[in-house]
Amino acid sequence: MRKILKKLREIPKKIISKVGTKIKSNNKSPSVKNRQVKEIPSFNETVIANTKFSHSDNQYMAARSMPQELPSGYDQDKMILQVRDPHWLHTYWELRPRTIEAVKNKLGDEFYRAKKILRVYDVSNIMFNGFNANKFFDIVINDYANSWYIDTAGPGRSWCVDLGLMLPDGRFIMLLRSNVVSTPLDGPSWVTDEEWMIPDDMFARLYGMGFGLGRSSPVGGAWQERIKQGLFSSGLSSSPVKKIEKERNFWLKVDCELIVYGATESDAKVTVQGVPVKLRPDGTFTLRYYLPDGKQVIPVRAISADNLEERTITPIVTRETK
Repeated sequence: MRKILKKLREIPKKIISKVGTKIKSNNKSPSVKNRQVKEIPSFNETVIANTKFSHSDNQYMAARSMPQELPSGYDQDKMILQVRDPHWLHTYWELRPRTIEAVKNKLGDEFYRAKKILRVYDVSNIMFNGFNANKFFDIVINDYANSWYIDTAGPGRSWCVDLGLMLPDGRFIMLLRSNVVSTPLDGPSWVTDEEWMIPDDMFARLYGMGFGLGRSSPVGGAWQERIKQGLFSSGLSSSPVKKIEKERNFWLKVDCELIVYGATESDAKVTVQGVPVKLRPDGTFTLRYYLPDGKQVIPVRAISADNLEERTITPIVTRETK
């Protein structure tokens, strides 16, 4: 029992001695002056250090790696016409689905029998109002097209294009109208600008000043006379800057065309002026004629597929040019 009590009394002494030893070892550590203190940089210092080694190419590559795709549509009814070269145009368009639905509801069954076409107008030298084009022609396109290349075969002209539907009865329903563009000439211009021509007297004065023929010229009078005589000799009078009489290019041309169109059964046989006409799948047909002066009789004859029925309609057109 006494041994146990003795051991219990020695335990606190051992603990106190160990604590004292640790305190002494801490007091022997190097001073603050001799220690290397590791400082933590601030946020601003870190940003500045990083920008020292940044480069604009890195930012460009990062931006280029994230491509931005153009939208497939802009939810608006619009048609754009642009020039490719003196003979060709390019047009593209967008037609909203709700616009197409409105046309369907308005036309009913006729909508599904209609042809989608581009009507190309020659609007050179006029204020186009939709009905006064110099001439026009139609291009049948498919239902899924949203752009088209157009061969005008007419350099140096102004053009406008309509997107629309050609109904079985020949009516044209316009859906969109483009802007007006002008194709350039495919050769040198016939326009001469008189503003850049120099009259003979002005050319002589300017040319003479180059040889000291001005009022303050120190050159002698005899030498001036020789220069003046040579200035107006045949050699200088044929100068390329001599004024040339402008050729008058004013002109006017008027002509007429006749368009004959109609519809019948798709399996019928049709002739116009005795010439067979090929029908479209829906039974419609369109013909374009040059209309000379005088009276034109145009019989249109249709015969049913079983040859039991026949119809004839004869338009008579007269042209008189004064």
